[in-house]
Amino acid sequence: MVPVLVLLGSLWWTVGVKEGDARPALIFATVTACVIGKLLGFRWLEMEDGMVKGIQVALPAILILMVIGVLIGLWISAGVVPLMIVYGLKLLSPQIFLPACCLICALVSLATGSSWTTAGTVGVALIGVAAGLGINPGMAAGAIISGAYFGDKMSPLSETTNLAPAVAGAELFEHIRHMIYSTGPSFLLALVMFVILGITGKGGGEVGDGQVTLIVDSLGEIFDLNPLLLLPPLLVLVMVVIKVPALPAMLAAAAVGGVLAMVFQGVSFQGVLDAALSGYVEVSGVDAVDTLLSDGGAGRGGMDSMFWTISLVLCAMVFGGVMERTGMLGAIASAILRAAHSTGSLIAATIATCFGMNVLASDQYLSIVVPGRMFREAYRERGLAAKNLSRALEDAGTITSPLIAWNTCGATMAAALGVGAGQYWMFCFFNLINPLVSLVLGFTGWTIVRSAKQQAADSHSQR
Repeated sequence: MVPVLVLLGSLWWTVGVKEGDARPALIFATVTACVIGKLLGFRWLEMEDGMVKGIQVALPAILILMVIGVLIGLWISAGVVPLMIVYGLKLLSPQIFLPACCLICALVSLATGSSWTTAGTVGVALIGVAAGLGINPGMAAGAIISGAYFGDKMSPLSETTNLAPAVAGAELFEHIRHMIYSTGPSFLLALVMFVILGITGKGGGEVGDGQVTLIVDSLGEIFDLNPLLLLPPLLVLVMVVIKVPALPAMLAAAAVGGVLAMVFQGVSFQGVLDAALSGYVEVSGVDAVDTLLSDGGAGRGGMDSMFWTISLVLCAMVFGGVMERTGMLGAIASAILRAAHSTGSLIAATIATCFGMNVLASDQYLSIVVPGRMFREAYRERGLAAKNLSRALEDAGTITSPLIAWNTCGATMAAALGVGAGQYWMFCFFNLINPLVSLVLGFTGWTIVRSAKQQAADSHSQR
């Protein structure tokens, strides 16, 4: 537990007190873990191997992060994001924005099976709409993430939705049907909370019609807002639905965005390359538009904008790799398992372990795979169907990952939306409610299913 306590203490000081960077805390905790690993008898090369394997786990996420940066820069340069912002400003009002935003992202994520794709495409536009409407950015990001993770969790196209039943030993569609009992009420409660925020005006929305008109008119002057600019986001949806992997799908959509930038906005080929690498920069003289499109002149999007996030992910994965390689993560998880004596406490232990893995190993996939391997036998021994375990893995592993700033998911959401996890986590109502609903179901026994073997044994004993 010493590296864990060092990490938590360091994060409290560097992020909580000093409002600084999480990376020094992660590096300090990694050094602590290596020192303790050495005292436990592990050689440096063994721990280095754990670091390398931790980074290898994160490489697909890093590639997607880089492509998201390129895509954002090119889509703004092409007018794709500005067009979506204009449509959003015309169609959405502050009162309905948050629930509508959540529903839109849920539908897109259901269709694509990817919360990252949803946040990096539709989410970017919706954050722009929120800025135009004067909506609290943390609340807007919370609505986007809530919808994106609901769709990701319930879509058969999602990697995590396939991974959880595979690890637990359940069937995919049985797993999805079983999740409805925890996911459905959680999503409805989240929508109600977003509706309340909209109706009461707690989300902001104080920007007047004149400001909205100014933004719409300014975007119309800067860009040729042709409806054909909707082709790239439609292309993403089509390609992911026909099961083209997310990385090539987003690369293709970024490339199409570059072509449209040259065709409709008159951007040179060198300008397209600059937007892909350094992001889009706009100095229109209208502060709201310049902040919206280019972060006040610093540049919005571009591959370069993702390198801070990538370094954060690398630091987190190095720490997680050392902790796993030296067996410290497994020891902590085993201690949790020994304290689980009832069905409710077993599910609570699963949820706690998944959340802990998201915090310590900093990766959504590890938060599903490691607890899934650990608890699978315990669920079988207690006569519980495998789909109970797979549901718990998703209710905690998948859902809580974007709430943690240094997790690959939290870092990706923050990088794509331009809103830090510290600003949005308390508004991710779906992600916060879902594990609690899962706990209630576990302790009450509602929807907890016995295994077929256990059901047969119970039936025999009754006869």
